[in-house]
Amino acid sequence: MTTAAKPLLGASSKAANWDAINWRAIEQQVKRLQMRIAKATRERRWGKVKSLQWLLTHAFSAKLLAVRRVTRNSGRKTPGVDGIVWKTPAQKLNAARSLQRRGYCPKPLRRIYIPKKNGKLRPLGIPTMIDRSQQALHLLGLEPVAETLADPNAYGFRPKRSTADAIGQCFAVLCRKQSAHWIFEADIKACFDRISHPWLQNHIPMDKTILKKWLAAGYMEEGVVHPTEAGTPQGGIASPVLANMALDGLEEIARRAVSGRQKVNVVKYADDFIITGTSKEVLETQVKPAVVAFLKERDLELSEEKTHITHIDDGFDFLGFNVRKYNGKLLIKPSKPAIKRFLADIRKLIKANRAATTKGLIQQLNNKLRGWANYYRHVVSKKIFAYVDHQIFLALIAWIKRRHPNKTAQWKRQRYFRREGLRQWVFFAAIRNAQGSAAHLDLFSVASVPIIRHIKIQAHATPYNPAFTEYFIQRAEARRVSKLSWRGASARA
Repeated sequence: MTTAAKPLLGASSKAANWDAINWRAIEQQVKRLQMRIAKATRERRWGKVKSLQWLLTHAFSAKLLAVRRVTRNSGRKTPGVDGIVWKTPAQKLNAARSLQRRGYCPKPLRRIYIPKKNGKLRPLGIPTMIDRSQQALHLLGLEPVAETLADPNAYGFRPKRSTADAIGQCFAVLCRKQSAHWIFEADIKACFDRISHPWLQNHIPMDKTILKKWLAAGYMEEGVVHPTEAGTPQGGIASPVLANMALDGLEEIARRAVSGRQKVNVVKYADDFIITGTSKEVLETQVKPAVVAFLKERDLELSEEKTHITHIDDGFDFLGFNVRKYNGKLLIKPSKPAIKRFLADIRKLIKANRAATTKGLIQQLNNKLRGWANYYRHVVSKKIFAYVDHQIFLALIAWIKRRHPNKTAQWKRQRYFRREGLRQWVFFAAIRNAQGSAAHLDLFSVASVPIIRHIKIQAHATPYNPAFTEYFIQRAEARRVSKLSWRGASARA
């Protein structure tokens, strides 16, 4: 057994080689301790939770996992204010050894801005690599607590959960004839930027010293350091979990607000949520005031421009989906704004690649098309998928005409399109396969994706409860089979 595989390696332990670490053994060691933290949380033994978290955050195994997560995620090449990134195995191993609580002082975040859907800019804080690793390390101890205490129907930024589960819950609470007909669509105004620091320090069960340092780290913009008096920075690894924990309890508050037997249902994804009710009056006079009071304790407020009370026959947009009843039948489809944004992005990509090779263009398009189709393949999307394919076909025709203004239509068709089964106009590029013989690369057809109903996760299921271990194994196997059938159907199409 290697040094890295010993149970709960101490902070002073040394691993000979980063690439030789037995990651499966490391993950199992950390998971066992996380399960103990979750058990202590269920039993409300907070002293035990604190001591187990201390043990976990000082274990070398957990430090290795924290550095591994930071150096494998999508932002691994983006430096913080110090300009440092970890690329080599030696740098990663040294980073794990340097994760110490004593003397730790986080640096300010590097502030950048990214565009939002409405055209505005969203501030994003980029921590340094060492600060990201510290957050990932303490998140290993905090996540079992957060999962145990989470609202049952909260789906954003939680392990084993996705937007498909949130939409599945929307269907479950709205599909029946006797289901609620009114929906309170809510959005919290600048949630990540406004969460109360005192509230977080008083209610988040983790190392208070470390948490206080994170919250007060500030951010740097144009060479000037600005203090932070509220909020958790978007871009930090621990920020989504802190925000989720700040909003835990919303579901119970909403249900307690209604009188009599009137039942409400809450579906929450991060700071976006909906609440169903039997009447508009119940949502306006009972539920909304309770939600406002709940948020006010955390220095948060609802966004008036994004908060509405809607009838199910009029429908509402949630997470890029449109949920609406047509003559009493609930249908969930991709929302019109989401379709419009996607097609605008595709057209922009095609226009930006006027001089690109056909192969290069198809490779870029296929990545986007597969991802978009996979996101919407669980709802009523077949007609919309065909519409998207047609719009992309028209954009490609314009792309071909710009490249070859003097060629005939017959020449263009023979050069860029081929037949495949019942499909007459398959956009393709001639390539060579691994054996060196002639082959072709086809544009992915969104309409070829089969519609498969998503099986929603059980509301109280969490990977940190041993009672659900077998359930998650079966769920993973069902998902694997579903992916294989989808790929097979797409290949046949």
